[in-house]
Amino acid sequence: MPTKWSTHLAFGQVDYNYGPKRVFLFLKIMPITLDKKKELVADLDDALKGANSVVFVKFDKLKVSDVNSLRRNLQSQEVGYKVAKKTLLKRSLSSLGVTGELPELPGQVAVAYSKDLLAGAREVFNFQKIHKENVSIVGGIFEGQYKGADEMISIATIPSLQTLRGMFVNLINSPIQRFAVVLDQIASKK
Repeated sequence: MPTKWSTHLAFGQVDYNYGPKRVFLFLKIMPITLDKKKELVADLDDALKGANSVVFVKFDKLKVSDVNSLRRNLQSQEVGYKVAKKTLLKRSLSSLGVTGELPELPGQVAVAYSKDLLAGAREVFNFQKIHKENVSIVGGIFEGQYKGADEMISIATIPSLQTLRGMFVNLINSPIQRFAVVLDQIASKK
């Protein structure tokens, strides 16, 4: 004969029904209070106002270890990462004065924000390569404008400033090197 008992917790009520071969768990979660919502929006406002770029990240079925790995990678590049309810995120974004149209935000969404224009997009894109089915860039904010997924991915593939400098030095050095080889060949013939 199944027994039933209830436990009342601060956040809701849990009912356990025991039967011969089954266990049922019903969890009633209380909604977020208005004060807590205001606090969350204020935190998002503070984080996003100081950011030069923001990446909207759709995630699904990520392991805790993978999320921790992503957070560590982003933190090492001085990129912040917050998971937020879409309605609270939209409320926070409306106060930023960003131009353009907000891209569609499907599923569970997080924001990666940074003062560096490329670091957030680049790190999320690199993580997305490994976890294709679980993480994707769905848009972002770049230079005060909303950008779609394709634009943010193209921004993410821009090399870092240090890499660009190395490419520039190599580009300048190549003709000088060829000129030195030609002079050496001329000098060896005489």
